[in-house]
Amino acid sequence: MSYEIENIEEACSSHKISEQEYQNILNILGRVPNMVELGIFSAMWSEHCSYKSSKVHLSGFPTKAPWVIQGPGENAGVIDIGDGYAAVFKMESHNHPSFIEPYQGAATGVGGIMRDVFTMGARPVASLNSLRFGNILNSDATSAHQRYLVRGVVEGIGGYGNCMGVPTIGGEVSFDECYNGNILVNAFNLGIAKSDEIFYGKAEGIGNPVMYVGSKTGRDGLGGAVMSSDSFTEESKSLRPTVQVGDPFTEKLLLEACLELFKTDHVVGIQDMGAAGLTSSSFEMAGRSGSGMIMHLDQVPAREENMTPYDFMLSESQERMLICAKKGSEQAIIDIFEKWDLSVAVIGEVTNTGHMELFWNGEKCADVPVDPVSEEAPCLNRPMSKPAYLEEVNKVEITDFDLVSNQEAFEKLICSMEVVDKAWIYEQYDSMVQTNTIKKGGSLDASVIRVKENGKALAMSSDCNVRHCYIDPKGGAAAAVMESGRNVAMSGAQPLAITDCLNYGNPENPEVMWQFAQGCLGIKEACTALTTPVIGGNVSLYNETNGVSVFPTPSIATVGVNDDQNKVLMSSFQKEGNLLYLLGETKSEFGGSLYMKELHGKVAGKLPEIDYDKELSLWNTVINANKKGLLSSAKDCSSGGLAMVIAKMSAVSSLGAQVEMMTTNTNEIFSETFSRAVVEVSPENAQAFESMVDGISFEKIGTVGGKTVAINDVRMELSELKAFYFDTFKKVVEQDI
Repeated sequence: MSYEIENIEEACSSHKISEQEYQNILNILGRVPNMVELGIFSAMWSEHCSYKSSKVHLSGFPTKAPWVIQGPGENAGVIDIGDGYAAVFKMESHNHPSFIEPYQGAATGVGGIMRDVFTMGARPVASLNSLRFGNILNSDATSAHQRYLVRGVVEGIGGYGNCMGVPTIGGEVSFDECYNGNILVNAFNLGIAKSDEIFYGKAEGIGNPVMYVGSKTGRDGLGGAVMSSDSFTEESKSLRPTVQVGDPFTEKLLLEACLELFKTDHVVGIQDMGAAGLTSSSFEMAGRSGSGMIMHLDQVPAREENMTPYDFMLSESQERMLICAKKGSEQAIIDIFEKWDLSVAVIGEVTNTGHMELFWNGEKCADVPVDPVSEEAPCLNRPMSKPAYLEEVNKVEITDFDLVSNQEAFEKLICSMEVVDKAWIYEQYDSMVQTNTIKKGGSLDASVIRVKENGKALAMSSDCNVRHCYIDPKGGAAAAVMESGRNVAMSGAQPLAITDCLNYGNPENPEVMWQFAQGCLGIKEACTALTTPVIGGNVSLYNETNGVSVFPTPSIATVGVNDDQNKVLMSSFQKEGNLLYLLGETKSEFGGSLYMKELHGKVAGKLPEIDYDKELSLWNTVINANKKGLLSSAKDCSSGGLAMVIAKMSAVSSLGAQVEMMTTNTNEIFSETFSRAVVEVSPENAQAFESMVDGISFEKIGTVGGKTVAINDVRMELSELKAFYFDTFKKVVEQDI
């Protein structure tokens, strides 16, 4: 079989290999590559795998803390949660595939992130998702298509997660016209493992066998990593074959087989076959230990006929793993995976050559040095320029617009797609399987599970206000870190670490690259100040269609620990007659606010002030007050300000509220000043609570109870409020059905 390339220029173009990159390949190999080798370089040097546009800005993230067991660079990050146990978690994007084929794109995103977690030796116990869609409100074709995408993505997430028996316990969903051409689907998963039983993705020990386990390989997902490293055009509909197809039932078998394998002493290293499939998994495993590898591709289990070495190396078929086993353990491993009715084969061995040598029916079909593929991957310092739009956008003040009555504003905001309850989404997810869920979707703020192994609770929240990131890319990213941590703290847990999904537009646009660099600076600054290190994450660029990029969307997921699973703080009202306090000072800050967007159609203004000391004081006040049993509930102030906080807490609890907040300007009940929260305190605990508040201002604003919600000059019957809050989303998303 010949693998020679007939038209090198055409081959490089189709593989997104630049002329400079091709010259580098020639230097590395000392000869012209064949088609298999070109495919390998194309995948490994794609934006998706090499981070060539982003890695120069990712350096310097805070990644260490006494509780961090494993930071970035492995399948997932790991933190110590005490008593010999660890939380393993990560978030990744599946944006491009989900836009092309929403069900399979979202489903395989969930499957991929679960494999990242259980590859580390952890059993997945909780999932979140961060979803962004375009405008779903209108009767035009664009909104109809967005509603179709919502339905497909949600069905895909629910279908895969439910079959796996892993609860989806929360997440976030937002809508903006900037996502009309590119939706974002970010999946998060967390697993529990013993802290001294973590497995890593390495291949070492000369002569140790390399084994393939899981599903058979087909041609699905061929070129997926390269596809996800480019912008969309009208022709992108033809990319459907590049989207992987998932099988959650096989993944469930793979999970159980791997966890059984991890109880043995047979494994040196294990790696999920994710983006770029067998190529990335083999090169990453060999690269981490500085070794080489021989693989016999004709030994790889195949589910299609006439597959070629190129197909095997570039396929992104799902539910597959690569294992470096201890020599002599082959049959024991084969027995385990065959028991679980999975494909398993010895396909190669570890060498000391530093090369990846691939064979097909005894004939060498590729020979590539391992280190240069990663070490000499392009590292681009792309041009950057501050976006021209910012000067005009930042000049806008809320006083530039006619004043709207608070009653009218409240009635508008309570029906906003960002505010209303998304039960239509989260009720399609099994949130209670495994019976450890304490706080699930719809409960407001962070989601929480108990850790039955040590009596603690883990809180987690995914957040990003994209309007804030649009008007101030650095501050908006920092604010996302703050809000995600704040939501965790409001549940009574101490925020410990984050994982991120950095979704941006076309890096070849200097303004997008500037947004990305600024976002990284904001995350570094906030994570350092708040002591929540970055332990892993994902970059997704080229979220652009026909020249229009999405708003900067650095999704942040924070995980925290509550030492007592019996002291998880709820986010909705608990008892009539309880007192309400507002923690934190409110200013007239409407930059990037929901109020300005919904009432005046503008995403503009200056970002609210960031003060990390006040943020930490807020966290510590709530966490410490909760430990002392002084709080009944707590919820942070974010989109829509205090008015929407009270509205949500009332709707979810079916309890009214009578609130009077001091304001300089009447519309400040909708202000989005940072570092604020509403806490509910029983009258008998009020004095003790007030005496312990430290480092942050507070104001007693009202009481829980009654059949109405009253916030300064706003009034609404609780029954009417609940109808708006709980019924609106379903009516919108199902209008085409």
